[in-house]
Amino acid sequence: MDHMTAKVSCFARAYHYLNTLVPVFADSAAEQLLGEDYQQIAQSMARGIPFFLPDFHGSPEEGLRRIVDRQLSPSVLGRSAYCEKMLAGEQRLGCRQVVLFASGYDTFAIRNKSAALSVYELDLPDMLADKQARIAKAGLESSAVYVPCDLADPAWKDRLTESGFDPGQKAFCSLLGISYYLDKDAFRSLLTALSSLLCDGSALCLDYPSTEDGHETRTNQTLAQGAGEQMKAQYTSREMETLLTECGFLVYEHLDHTAMTGQYFTEYNRSCPDHPLEAPKGVCYLLAVRKST
Repeated sequence: MDHMTAKVSCFARAYHYLNTLVPVFADSAAEQLLGEDYQQIAQSMARGIPFFLPDFHGSPEEGLRRIVDRQLSPSVLGRSAYCEKMLAGEQRLGCRQVVLFASGYDTFAIRNKSAALSVYELDLPDMLADKQARIAKAGLESSAVYVPCDLADPAWKDRLTESGFDPGQKAFCSLLGISYYLDKDAFRSLLTALSSLLCDGSALCLDYPSTEDGHETRTNQTLAQGAGEQMKAQYTSREMETLLTECGFLVYEHLDHTAMTGQYFTEYNRSCPDHPLEAPKGVCYLLAVRKST
């Protein structure tokens, strides 16, 4: 498999870090992880300027910057910055386990400096095998425990506990990017399974496509379809909060694109006014905590 959606997300983080003095999210390992694919994706995106920016007139470099800033980066940077800020807060509250679902080319376990934090990455076997090969080729080190599995198979819970995860200890779980590609019944099943696995106080961080559709969302849908994937669900904020409550989670924070832009993009925009960014319309972010009734 080509894993193009995961590669493009990694590319967006790498490009932003390399071309920004005050990044929204500083991913210092993304370019190394991509290796030669970084330049190949950059060239491919530049060739796509007529699709992304049909009225654009300028250099390929300027066009690439505008594509990344307008189409690729906002959602990826916002959700990564939000998730790792929430994780840092949970660590201060004593959380020592983090589970990254559909981890793709996430680099947290490469950048993580805390020996007290156990990191588990769940993804398809070929995805994790490719990632480990890239880490080795780049001379990087990762603190992750890799758990090859298919989240559509309920056995993922067994694979996780067999890998050392302790259900009796608080955990932080990242579900970034997952709700887009599961239908509503499948996403409910995943949340229900998580609720049965996690102890009270464990945290869940996720983003989801809202019914307030934006231009960025439609473009990302086109990209996903081109990569052989399809976005399958959208939610109202009340619908998502009700779903989480029914699955045993209490929503602690729930941000729309306006709140995300204000909290996570302001410092960058102040330092880089010529290339402003905002969180994408049509995407919401939240932190929920497992709580027994």
